[in-house]
Amino acid sequence: MATEHHTMEEAPDSIKRKSAHEGPRNHFLAFGLSLVLTLLAFIAIIYQDVLETWFLISFIILLAILQATIQAVFWMHLKDPGHMQQRIFLVFGVVIALTAVVMSVYWVWW
Repeated sequence: MATEHHTMEEAPDSIKRKSAHEGPRNHFLAFGLSLVLTLLAFIAIIYQDVLETWFLISFIILLAILQATIQAVFWMHLKDPGHMQQRIFLVFGVVIALTAVVMSVYWVWW
């Protein structure tokens, strides 16, 4: 009977993990970016009388996409290695959601 022995240097799985924590720097950066994007959205709404409606809606949607991307990358750890399956499912979810929105608009307006 053969038994497997793993030493401390080799990992049993294919993912090599860092031994040290990356620290709070990335969390502070993501939180700061989220606050700035939220502040920009509030400023845009405050000046809605000055801005045109198409620009205001486009700007808010762009800020929302950036905010969701920051949240996914930093807080859901999608930037870390070994999360390819989660990235693939997230992209497919976005594609399905956009397809549903486009088809809903198409069915209502045409």
